[in-house]
Amino acid sequence: MSLGNRNLDDDISGVLAAVALPDGQALGASGRVAGLAQSGGRVSLSIQISPDEAKIFAPLRDQVEEGLRALDGVTSAFVVLTAERAAPPKLVADKPAKTDPLASVTHVIAVASGKGGVGKSTTTVNLALALVALGLRVGILDADVYGPSLPTLLGLHGKPGMAEGRKLRPMQAYGLKAMSMGLLVEAETAMVWRGPMVMSAITQMMADVEWGALDVLLVDMPPGTGDAQLALAQGTRLAGAVIVSTPQDLSLIDVRRGIAMFRKVDVPILGVIENMSQFICPDCGSSHAIFGDGGARDEAARIGVPYLGAVPLTMALRAASDAGKPIVARNPDGPIGSIYKEIAQAVLDGLEIQATGRPPRKI
Repeated sequence: MSLGNRNLDDDISGVLAAVALPDGQALGASGRVAGLAQSGGRVSLSIQISPDEAKIFAPLRDQVEEGLRALDGVTSAFVVLTAERAAPPKLVADKPAKTDPLASVTHVIAVASGKGGVGKSTTTVNLALALVALGLRVGILDADVYGPSLPTLLGLHGKPGMAEGRKLRPMQAYGLKAMSMGLLVEAETAMVWRGPMVMSAITQMMADVEWGALDVLLVDMPPGTGDAQLALAQGTRLAGAVIVSTPQDLSLIDVRRGIAMFRKVDVPILGVIENMSQFICPDCGSSHAIFGDGGARDEAARIGVPYLGAVPLTMALRAASDAGKPIVARNPDGPIGSIYKEIAQAVLDGLEIQATGRPPRKI
């Protein structure tokens, strides 16, 4: 497969040929390398393993990353381990002990939607900023590998640095810690990866990032209810899920599926946010229910989950998102900022109810 730069192609092949597997075979000739992509000096690939080979292959992955980063013309390298296929012969028998990579995070919350295009990522960013405005330490993991939008929404440029223990240091903006596949590959790189490769990348963005102590980590989930979403829900210590929908019936159909998925894996539903509830005309200030009126509110009541609030669609909200200057960061006490802070408080109240079994005290 051509990567578009013949000299760099040869250099990358040389790195893979120089890495020896425990059985003596060269990695490049082993058939284990998949998903190789290179664009703008950023190289990504996966190494296929069986689940119980993870411990012995972790140093090899690090060796490949170091070799790739040392090449002229390479600005960053991202290598993941994935058990996509029924694996080559096992090289180790002992399974590594599981540790919680997010032990320093108090609450991990999924922000999900049944379908794309409902403003989930914009909601995640502004909800995170509202939590910051309430005094919390907050991070965001952009788990949408195929369509990462966090760098655009937060105006992030460059690439993450390295912390101790060969962990990535999350980037920071507006008081948030953030990590996204969009920070590791070029913006126009197509991630032609199957589900297991995607899950491995997401797992490493959790385990191999130095998040530090956080009160809340919001996980911007991929849209839908497929393997990636189910594995995230089952494999992550989720305190709860926030569902984002428009009032439109077409969105609500998928909201039901998303809620059903979380309920099957015993993840509490913290509530539903109705996004784009109204369009506010920038000229006359009138409101227009272009996606229907109150659909998400009514659906939340029907299926017995909390309704967290409604966020209108405004030109200012759209422009702030496109500019990488989120509206809650610009004006946390403005009309939209106040709505998000009320939603953020409702999420915190939901967490307290989950923890204590009773409504929070009002002061």
